[in-house]
This record gives sequence, structure tokens and C-alpha cells, in this order.
Amino acid sequence: MRRILVTSALPYANGAIHLGHLFEHIQTDIFVRFQRMLGNECLYVCADDAHGTATMLLAEREGTSPEALIDRLRGEHAADFRRFHISHDNYHSTHSAENEHYATLIYNRLKEGGHTFTADVEQLYDAERGLFLADRQVRGDCPRCGAADQPGDNCDECGATYDAVELVRPRSVLSDAVPQLRRSEHHFVDLPQFQGFLEDWTASGPVQPEVANKLAEWLDSGLRPWDVSRDAPYFGFPIPDAEGKFFYVWMDAPIGYMASFKNLCDRTTGLDFEDFWLPQSGAEVHHFIGKDIVNFHCLFWPAVLAHAGFRTPTRIHTHGHITVDGKKMSKTRGTFINAGTYLEHLNPEYLRYYFATKMSASVDDMDVNLADFVQRVNTDLVGKVVNIASRSASFIGQRFGGKLSASVADEDLWAEVAGARTALADLYERGDVGRALREVTALADSANRYIAARQPWKAINDPARRDEAHGVCSLGVNIFRALVVYLKPVLPAMAEKAEAFLQVPPLAWEDAATPLLDHAIAPYEPLFTRLDRKALDRVVAATRAEAETQAEAETATTIGMEDFLKVDLRVAQVVAARPVTGADRLLELELDVGDHERRVFAGIRSAYAAEDLVGRLVVLVDNLAPRKMRFGTSEGMVLAASHDDTGVFLLAADSGARPGMRVT
Repeated sequence: MRRILVTSALPYANGAIHLGHLFEHIQTDIFVRFQRMLGNECLYVCADDAHGTATMLLAEREGTSPEALIDRLRGEHAADFRRFHISHDNYHSTHSAENEHYATLIYNRLKEGGHTFTADVEQLYDAERGLFLADRQVRGDCPRCGAADQPGDNCDECGATYDAVELVRPRSVLSDAVPQLRRSEHHFVDLPQFQGFLEDWTASGPVQPEVANKLAEWLDSGLRPWDVSRDAPYFGFPIPDAEGKFFYVWMDAPIGYMASFKNLCDRTTGLDFEDFWLPQSGAEVHHFIGKDIVNFHCLFWPAVLAHAGFRTPTRIHTHGHITVDGKKMSKTRGTFINAGTYLEHLNPEYLRYYFATKMSASVDDMDVNLADFVQRVNTDLVGKVVNIASRSASFIGQRFGGKLSASVADEDLWAEVAGARTALADLYERGDVGRALREVTALADSANRYIAARQPWKAINDPARRDEAHGVCSLGVNIFRALVVYLKPVLPAMAEKAEAFLQVPPLAWEDAATPLLDHAIAPYEPLFTRLDRKALDRVVAATRAEAETQAEAETATTIGMEDFLKVDLRVAQVVAARPVTGADRLLELELDVGDHERRVFAGIRSAYAAEDLVGRLVVLVDNLAPRKMRFGTSEGMVLAASHDDTGVFLLAADSGARPGMRVT
């Protein structure tokens, strides 16, 4: 049995989980679930990347503390991942005692080994805000091609990389002021010392060939020392014996993998941190990342680990970027889709399946084509794989007492399906999941052709061919079961339903080798429904609407009294309330507003039970334009207050108020 620790790159604690995060975590989860099906011990940890100036500034804008902000976002991120069936064993935060311990330990070991030094650096400083600016907090003209309004680390037009101090006509994105050039002492890890080690390590097989080639280019051009410090004010861990200096986020972010695992070990009997992270460990460590952070994970990270007394990664699985309909994800086009928005309208396993069809062992970019999304789910998954069960099981239940035949009707076809498990396992292991699914679809095609050619719906009415029909349909169910085994890493929820229908324990990989004979199955119920393109369009429309609302909020400043007087606030009484099926946050309220009634959908389900609201007096925005939702039309809005620490509270009228009274 292999012992494997697996991680995904850490989502940054500055916003919601979106398609980009989901692709990587689904890719990782498929690998993890596959390993568990093989019987290997496979642990999956992750965390929110919590530190940095951006976190500090976002908390300031929201009027909260960085600690409260990252705690709220970590909870939201973990919940979104769970709803997409991501099977983390632990989802932690880089702002943790474990992470501070290992960041300090590793830095001190590097320092004791002579691998660090200090030097003065020139940085851009925003005098109005009183802080040094990170690369992404500066914009200006590209020093290579002259393109205007480019970020402080690389040009979106020509692709050049540079230091922020090289920008022409720089400006601070925080205050729009022209930044000053100031000097400050910084702490460095002397990465050139590790040149030989990294040349050997990158050539030893832990990365894909394309990544190894890119790393070789960087190594051939010579490594530069790595700046691992930032000046106060900064949200992060202080560097020991360096007043006013903090670890740069990319120093402690990858250490977050170790910290999350240590947190899991401390809560799990029999799980030892050193079994996985010491150099002599016989376990494996696998990282899944995007190609934009290869330099951090494949140069800095292994060098730091090896020279601080820890083991290096077994393998780093790198994937390309994601586009939607051939273009970068965009909020205004409705393609920068958040997990929560998607889940309001669609089954998460649609996305898991479609993403899986795009996964390969290379680092090529992947395009999510919305028309292809619908086609793949409906034609391949529902029309081919699930169709085998639906067309076979009904005959077994209705005409053969719900019991499969005692023999295999076609040994050659069964051998083809069962024998595919070795090659499919190799594809899953390599990360070539898209090719594996194409092979599964081809097996489903063979099964459907076999059933169609033998026409059990006709044979079943011929007494002389009744046993033949039983055998054909039983083989269909067994082939479906094998295909469920092959798809279980991708579609765990569907597999669980299939296991209940087949009346079998949780399926392991080798279960595909042996058919169910003379075995009773449960009555068949639909396992997967077709994807409605209109629902997908609603996701895009909702994303676009969110972008418009956000843009309006960012540009809004103050309003005049004449604008405020347009808002008609009325006392309303809740006459009925009920949860909304398919929406975790919504309650449907029926409101008495005196001379009329309103139906309103309110996102307060986390704070109130529906039955507790009946009879309450609330405050209603009575003249808000109706909003069409998937669940119906919301005819107004009830007002509520919220706070990160104390929850959600409906605004209420005094007990003497009456429905329909105007709130002034």
C-alpha cells in the first residue's frame, strides 16, 4: 500500500471560489479518490492563503479585521469545495500557529546554514497610504513595449517580466499618487547557492517534460536571490529578530501544506507528521498547481525544503490556464463564474464531468466551451453511460424479479470491459483523465451496440428467447457497474446512487474485474438527468448581473435626498415562510403589506428557521423592481443587518406597527 499526501495550490483569501479554483481542486480530488479506490492511503490537505498586503487592505475596506475576514472566507471556501464533492481531509489557513512554527523553523535553519543574507533594496512607496507597494498595487507603462496601464510585474501586452521600479510613469492603484522610490533592508534566501541541487532535482523526474524544459531555461540564465521579507504595515508573520519585517506571503504559503497536514496529524490518532515530511520518508508528497506558479513550487520550494532538513515533493502536477469560449474568464461576459452562483442553478457533477474530459498529463491551456459542455454531459454521460442502466434495469426489475442472471451472456464483451481497468488505471495515475473518459465512452458505445443488436425488448416476449433477454440485460447492468467503477473518481455522488441501486458496498477499482451473478438489484431510479442549456445560460446571466452590481457599488459614492425618498419602505407581516429547494441560503416569504401581498426570496436561511418567522413584522422595500429567479419572481426585499462575528438580523418594526405603514 502506498502512503500519499496530496495538496492543491492554496486559494487566496480575497474573494469567492471560482472556476479556476474548481478545476484544480476537482483535478486533485479525482487523483485522490482514484488512489483510495486502489486501496492506497491517500490524504488530501489544503488551506487558504491568508497573508499579504491585499488581505490587509480588503479588511480595511470592509471595516473588519484581517483575522475576521480570513476566517469568514475560509469557511465559505471550505463549504463551496464540499458542495462540489472535494474530499479534503483538512482545510486549514496559513494564518495558523502550525504555519508560523514551520515558517520560523525553516527560515532559522536556512539562516544557520548560511543560506540567507540582508541587503538594501529600492521599492516604490505610497506616501499617502504610508506603505510600500506590492507589484500588483502599481501600474504604469511597460518598460519593454511601452504599453500603457500595465501591472508592476509583467506586461499583459508583450508578456515581458520586470520589477515594479522599472515601470514608466508609475502610479499607485491605492491612491493614484505617484509613488516614491525608497530604500529598505530586506532579507533574502540565497537561491544561487542551490543551482547544482536544483539542476539535479528538476532532471530527476518530479515534473512534466514541458515544465522541466522551462526550469532548465531559468537555471541556464542563472538564479537570483529570493526576497522573502516585506515591510510593515503587513499582515503576516514577523521575521525573528528583525523589527518591522514580515515573511513575504510566498515564503509561508507553501509551508501551509505542511501546516495543514500537521494540524490534521494533531487531531488524528496514528498519523505522524514525520512519516511524510522527513528526508527518509517512504511516503509520497504530490502537489497540484497551475503553470503560473511553477517557479515558486519547482525552484524555491524544493530548495528550501531540502536545505532545511525536509523531504522534497515526489511529483508536482502542473496544469495550464482555463479559458471560456476561447477567451479569458470575464465577469462582464458572465464567464468568471463563482462556485456559489453555479450551484444555485446546476448539479456540481456536470462540471466535474466536463472538467474531467479536459484533463490531460500536459500543461496545455484548456478551453471551456459552453455548447460542448452541454453536448458532453447529455450525449456521452447521460445518453451513453447512464442509458445502459436505464434500458437494462427496467427489464430486470419488471420481468426477472429484480435478479441478474447466473452467467455472463457474452464473455468477449465482458473481458473487453473488465480488462480495460489496467490501462484506465494507468491513465488516471498519469493524470490523463480526459483520455480515460474517452475510453469509458467507447466501452459504453460497445455495450449500447450490443444491446441494440440483440433487442431484448423483443426477445423478452418470445418464450424461447427469454433467457437470452435476461442475459443481455444482466450483462448491460454489469457493464454499467464496471463503468461506474471507472467514473467513480469523477462522479462520486452518482456512484453512490448507483451502489444503492446495485445493492453493493462502496465500489473499489478491482470490483470491475468480477461480474455480479445471480444478484438482486433495487428498482431503478434515474441516476443522472440531462443538462438544460437554459440553466447554464442563467448561470452566465447571473454572473454578468453580479459584475454589474459590483461595478455600480464600486463607483457609487453618495446619494441625494431626492434619491433616498424614492425608496418606499413599508411594514410587512410574514404570513408564511418556507425553505427553497435547491438553494441553501434562501427562504420564500409571503408578506402582508396591508392592501396587498408580496412574495419575496430572502437569503436569511442560515440565521432563521422558516417556522419562526410567521407573524413577525419586517421592513420591506416595496417599490423594488421584481427580480426573476430560478425559483420564481421575488417581489421586493426585506431588510437585514449582518456582521461577520454575530450573524444576520432582520430589521423589525415595533409591535404596535401595522402592515402597510410607511417607514420614514
